[in-house]
Amino acid sequence: MSETIDAAELERMEKHYADLIGFVPPRIQARLRVSGEVDPKHLRMQEEMRTHCMYPPCFDLKTAQLMLFGLLLMAASEGARFHAIAARRAGASFEELHAVAAMAGLYGGLTVLNLASELLHKIMESEGAKEIA
Repeated sequence: MSETIDAAELERMEKHYADLIGFVPPRIQARLRVSGEVDPKHLRMQEEMRTHCMYPPCFDLKTAQLMLFGLLLMAASEGARFHAIAARRAGASFEELHAVAAMAGLYGGLTVLNLASELLHKIMESEGAKEIA
């Protein structure tokens, strides 16, 4: 039998996501479990590449998460929400998130800005935020 991913390794992988955003999104859970079962080597490579790209030494965590939020907004990706949450956990204000959304909206149009506003509103509600700063 080829290499496998044991429960401890899977738990370590999931912990990276939980530490970053506070939980493991369902699609990521599914990818970790399916790829871990079907092609563990590929999963390890995915996670190594993800870690390498998401945590460049030239950017602090907040800056990297703000950029990822904007990039994923441009793609109208569900992942934008997770990176907005991660940016907040890393110290980003709603003003900073909105500025990134405005930049993305400048090039992506009102659809992008509407998506960002919806995501940020939900995060504000979940945090019980009274102010945007």
